[in-house]
Amino acid sequence: MSGYFTVTEGTDADRRHVAGFLPYLDRVPEPVAEKVLTAWVTVWRSSGYAAPEDFPYTLLAPEYRLIDHVEEVTELGVLLADYRERRWREPYDPAVLIPTLILHDVDKPLLYEPRDGRIVSSSLAGEVPHGVLGGFLLRELGFDERIVSIVSTHAANAPFHSSRDEGWILHYADFYSCDHALRTRGTPGATPFYQRHLA
Repeated sequence: MSGYFTVTEGTDADRRHVAGFLPYLDRVPEPVAEKVLTAWVTVWRSSGYAAPEDFPYTLLAPEYRLIDHVEEVTELGVLLADYRERRWREPYDPAVLIPTLILHDVDKPLLYEPRDGRIVSSSLAGEVPHGVLGGFLLRELGFDERIVSIVSTHAANAPFHSSRDEGWILHYADFYSCDHALRTRGTPGATPFYQRHLA
C-alpha cells in the first residue's frame, strides 16, 4: 500500500460503472482487464470525487471530463495502431497498447481535487509528477513494465519519453484529444500544444 492511494477492487457495481467508460477492454486478456478496472476503482475511491464522471482532465478546460478524454485517446490510439498495421505492416500488441491508452491519465483524479466548489491542484500534484504517480500505481498492481514505463514518461513535461512504439501512438492520440479540448472548451488564453513554441 502507498501513502498516495489505497489499492481496492471496490464493489461489483464500482467495477461495472468504471467498465462503462473504458472502450476496447474486451480486446485485452481478462487478467489484464481486471487490473485495469482495479486501477481506476483505486483512484476513484482514493480521491474526493463522488463518481468518475466528476474527474477533471485539466484546469485549462475544467468542463472537459477525464472519462471523455480517456475514451477519445483509446479510440484514437486504436485507430492509429490499426492504420499502422494495415498500411505499414507493423503489428501491435493489444495487451500492451490498449491498457496504456486507457491508463495513461489514471493518476489525474489524485492530482486535482474538488475544494470549495472548484477544482484545484491537490497537494500531491506538487510532490509527484503526473505520469510518475500513475506508474507507482501500475507497478504496485503488477502491470507489464512496458505499460508502466510509457505511462510514467508520457507527460508533455517529462524529462524524456519512452521509445516504445506504443508510447509513440499514445503521444499522438493524447495530444490530438487534448488540443481539441483546449481549442473548443479551454479557458481564455489556453494554448493548444500544436500552437506552442519551444524556446
